Amino acid sequence: MEETLSGKYRKNIRIGDLVDVVQKNHQRSGELTEGIVKRILTNSAQHPHGIKVMLDSGEVGRVKVVYVEEE
Repeated sequence: MEETLSGKYRKNIRIGDLVDVVQKNHQRSGELTEGIVKRILTNSAQHPHGIKVMLDSGEVGRVKVVYVEEE
């Protein structure tokens, strides 16, 4: 069972993490895209709609879920 963290806080997100993001063009539908964080684009400590990141695939979106592997 994987633990998940909120994508609203920058402290929860690290480069290389597996995350679900909502891309700008999917905000209305809420369609999630899974990927690995390549860059963190939001500078502030938190954001109500999720921290904006770039995935390895080059896609950009706001993080909804951060997957954490349990030790």
